[in-house]
Amino acid sequence: MSTPPEQPSSNPYQQPAPGQGPAPIPPQPPAVGGYGTPVPAQHNPYAQPGPYDRPAPGQQPPAQGYSMPPGAPGAPGMPGVPGMPAGPGAPRSTGGAGRAVLWAVVGAVVASALWGGGVLLFGKDSSAEADLRGYAVKDDLCATADLSAFKSTYPKDDDDPTKYTAKTPTLDEMYCDEGLQKDTSTYSDAYVYVQVDLHRKTDPSGEFADTWRSYTQHDDDYKVTPVSGYGDEAYLVTDSSSSSTYVTLAVRDGWMTYTMEWSAFSAGTSDDDALPSADEASDWVKTATRATLPKLK
Repeated sequence: MSTPPEQPSSNPYQQPAPGQGPAPIPPQPPAVGGYGTPVPAQHNPYAQPGPYDRPAPGQQPPAQGYSMPPGAPGAPGMPGVPGMPAGPGAPRSTGGAGRAVLWAVVGAVVASALWGGGVLLFGKDSSAEADLRGYAVKDDLCATADLSAFKSTYPKDDDDPTKYTAKTPTLDEMYCDEGLQKDTSTYSDAYVYVQVDLHRKTDPSGEFADTWRSYTQHDDDYKVTPVSGYGDEAYLVTDSSSSSTYVTLAVRDGWMTYTMEWSAFSAGTSDDDALPSADEASDWVKTATRATLPKLK
């Protein structure tokens, strides 16, 4: 006895018999009074899911909050958002961070060009090697300086002169201060000091002349005279009165500066206390300087 086939049922929720697929859905007639075939709803990529929306079968539930559609600026793998890796072949960001980097590079190039132009224009290069003209540091300047020009008037030697030598990366200093005595004197009748500076980082030529010319503004009694035959430039500064006499010879040779000063004071109690003239003392200082400079090399 054969089994009659299953008859279709009008129940839309009836489950198919075992071994049979789902019943086909008959085509639906168009809606009466509409505008033709209905258009499926378009997906809005920026719409936020409602609290009661349920995902379709086989889909993951949407993440809460705002969701970037694939390919939108700022989405993972797309340029335009700092901190997000750009996809292969994506252009670099042209946002504020990119412009800041560009201006920083341009500024560095311009600053470098201006610095180089300033060096060429003014000749001021702080990294230039010191022009010491062969002058070197002496541990005992009193032993190096030639003061024999004073011996005819002050034959006694100073047993305890003041001296020092200081060495630094930027400046080497040598100093000597001696008292000068006559044969009949118990105490010093005059004083001479010598100072030598070796400038290792800064060229002193720019301010050397003004340093000594400005003595005329210290006191009207000072007289400043340029002299030749001593290094690149030299100035003789004198000041003389009835009670004291000062004579200073300042020399610059390259980045070496040299100063020798002679000074004397008078008590005015006898003819022996009479001071040498500024001209006589100037000759001593000039002669002693001419003999000392070569010994500093």
